[in-house]
Amino acid sequence: MNKNHTLLRPAVSMWGKALAGIPRVKDKAQWDLLDPVSRWLISTRAAVLLMTLFAAIIAGIFAQTEGHFHWLRFVMVAVGLVLAHAANNILNDLTDHRRGVDKDNAFRTQYGTQPVEQGFISQKQSLFMALSTALIAALTGVWLVYTSNDPLLLYFFLAGIVFLFAYNWPLKHIGLGEPLVVIVWGPMMIGGGFLAISGYWSWDVAVASLPYALGPTAVLFGKHIDKIPWDKPRKVRTLPVLIGELTARYVTLTLLAMQYLVTGYLVVAGFFHWVVLLVLLAVPFYIGQIRRIYTKPSPGECPDGYPKDAWPLWFSSYAFVHNRKFGGLFMLGLVIQMVIGLF
Repeated sequence: MNKNHTLLRPAVSMWGKALAGIPRVKDKAQWDLLDPVSRWLISTRAAVLLMTLFAAIIAGIFAQTEGHFHWLRFVMVAVGLVLAHAANNILNDLTDHRRGVDKDNAFRTQYGTQPVEQGFISQKQSLFMALSTALIAALTGVWLVYTSNDPLLLYFFLAGIVFLFAYNWPLKHIGLGEPLVVIVWGPMMIGGGFLAISGYWSWDVAVASLPYALGPTAVLFGKHIDKIPWDKPRKVRTLPVLIGELTARYVTLTLLAMQYLVTGYLVVAGFFHWVVLLVLLAVPFYIGQIRRIYTKPSPGECPDGYPKDAWPLWFSSYAFVHNRKFGGLFMLGLVIQMVIGLF
């Protein structure tokens, strides 16, 4: 067997693990054996970057449906958004390390790898990784703005830069992180992505982005509910910390239910074809799993049969699975709608 193939196999295996979840690296010796791509994927929490990629694809589908799709601009939008999210995740870990939030067997290091906190990379290396990733994202944004006919895109670009650096501090710490996600994954990513691809702004697209945007928001709500026992004594005032676990659980249930309600409204209003109601195939998971999990407190310890690698994440894990189910069906419905429009 070719030596290069032998070396590549474990690397590709780790890439798959990093895209499917958040692999745990037990020590620096294991970290040092990883290839650079694996280290980057783990540092950026690549599995959650798929939520951003989905948003970019949805923006592209809307642009194609309206007859204003451009491949190069779509690719640049997708690369820029995913890398901006990746840079934000690296900076989150670095900031939390510097502020001592992840100190002493942190919640974050129990369910995944926090490279800076665990001493796998230095603060300088983490900052370099974040800034180099952000630089590539910024260059795609500069190109899109420079080649756009609509000056409105510049304001989206500047707002994206502000939110990239302001989310972890101070917005997340004053209960504004969760509301920001609705705006970012909806009107900004999908609406702004549509603007960057098509060349014009559409309020219809901005509204139509909401069913998907509510999904990442619910995932973040779930994660911050899981972290209440850790965040509250450290004065990390996420919205679930401010409103309490019980209220936060029911807010998350409502957010997920609104995905179906808003989609239904947009079908009745004629913006979506009825085929987008494919999202209803995710309802059994919502009723059978989400509702059952979110109407009860966290079990406190890892239940039998629950993946130990995912613990102590609980509420966020179920919201994440729901987001993939709903998001996948939502995109499938939009693709079919787009194809129907071609004939």
